[in-house]
Amino acid sequence: MALGIVISAIYVCTALLSPWFQSIGWLQNPTEFLSNPINDPPSMAHWFGTDVQGYDVYARTLFGSQAALQVVVVATVFSLVIGVPLGLFSGYLGGRLDRALLFLMDTIYTLPGLLLSVTVAFVVGRGVLNAAIALSVAYVPQYYRVVRNHTVSVKTELFIEAAQATGASPWRVLTRYLLLNVIQSVPVLFTLNAADAILTLAGLGFLGLGLPEEVPEWGHDLRQALSGLSTGGIWWTALFPGLAMTLLVVGLSLVGEGLNDLINPLLRRNSWRQ
Repeated sequence: MALGIVISAIYVCTALLSPWFQSIGWLQNPTEFLSNPINDPPSMAHWFGTDVQGYDVYARTLFGSQAALQVVVVATVFSLVIGVPLGLFSGYLGGRLDRALLFLMDTIYTLPGLLLSVTVAFVVGRGVLNAAIALSVAYVPQYYRVVRNHTVSVKTELFIEAAQATGASPWRVLTRYLLLNVIQSVPVLFTLNAADAILTLAGLGFLGLGLPEEVPEWGHDLRQALSGLSTGGIWWTALFPGLAMTLLVVGLSLVGEGLNDLINPLLRRNSWRQ
């Protein structure tokens, strides 16, 4: 978990400090390309080389972390804000509302996440907010299912019955007694979804459905690198964006696994015994 936190912290710092690095001259403008040679290999002038359009790969790789984290955080927050309340109300109230929401969420959940995000992105168009919406649609059912299932099991506990017997309103029961008891797995789900969202965003960018072309984004850069890989063996345009994306996914996944061990110590003990 410590390694995952370190990797994730490095990416967050890179995303926050990239504009400052550019302002003091340590980074080239990632949208500037006319003054650069095309497909130039890594050198002192361009540490990661340049791509087929003349963009500095080093600058675009570092600024790509800014776009990725911005979209992924917004998307996962959207999913959490929508999925958690729906799961609480559905699991606690039950009845027709529960059956209708469960059917809807199960239907969405059965669809491949990337295919669903591609469909939504095609409808809403490009942009940071639109890309976040396209990603969040695939993750809302996961938060809903986790919270709803925990709510169904916890609402029969004695302390919930005692709160109801003392005249507590449904809103008070949900917010004071149920919420903190059913969101224990949400932080784990949040980090794992963030890792998956990095790959999905890259897939959207690779298909030309993610962010606008002028915004540095790893998936779009990998798409631009295809021509160089197939014709001239220009490896640097694909290696560095792909490596940056892979390391961030690994870091977030390690954080998620570490949180899972902390929140569910019984699972950790069982894995040690086996």
